[in-house]
Amino acid sequence: MKENKYDEPGFFGKYSQMPRSLGGLEAAGEWADFRALLPELDGRRVLDLGCGFGWHCRYAREQGARSVVGIDLSANMLERARAMTSDPQIEYRQLAVEEIDFSEGEFDVVISSLALHYVERFDVICRKVYHCLAPGGTFVLSVEHPIFTALPAQDWYYGPQGEKLHWPVDRYHEEGPRQARFLDHDVVKYHRTVAALVNAIIEAGFRLRKLSELEPTQEMLQRNPAWADEVRRPMFLLAAAGKD
Repeated sequence: MKENKYDEPGFFGKYSQMPRSLGGLEAAGEWADFRALLPELDGRRVLDLGCGFGWHCRYAREQGARSVVGIDLSANMLERARAMTSDPQIEYRQLAVEEIDFSEGEFDVVISSLALHYVERFDVICRKVYHCLAPGGTFVLSVEHPIFTALPAQDWYYGPQGEKLHWPVDRYHEEGPRQARFLDHDVVKYHRTVAALVNAIIEAGFRLRKLSELEPTQEMLQRNPAWADEVRRPMFLLAAAGKD
């Protein structure tokens, strides 16, 4: 399934008002951990899967990347990305992540930020990424944490006064699509266990280098008190893997 909610005007309008859409990478709570997983980008050829507004593409060039290709299924996303980009070494292509078919060893770094939980066959994507990475290349990704995606509601269990009592987890081992609610719209996401995610990366041929479940730091909590709830359960899973 290649769902494209971002080209629906109502959904895109709400997404465009999110803090990360307005403020870029520094407004994304997971950015510090994601950045820490990135390799040296100077002189590297970079591919961004699900590039959105192109924030990561522009960051890569700021760090000296030789060239960047950003792909996204959404015409709205790419129109905004192109309007915000003035760099001939960044190329944006309208393409579903599932349909990538790049040459062997075409890139040195492949990144994907919060896009692959919309993809049905994560294992296939891992194999395609491995194929298009040069030896010594790096794959860095972030997805919604399986603790977060297990139940379609993706919400807390509340007490009688509306207090957040705990984060419910059920159907954890039942992998597959979930009809989640995001920005007041129904969105299909794919739930996978931590083991399934990690094993797909390893079985594609990668050496897993590091995982992060993004525990908020005191500095993060001081900047954004709303993140206090993120200490109680993981919202994101990030990984860095290498092609040795």
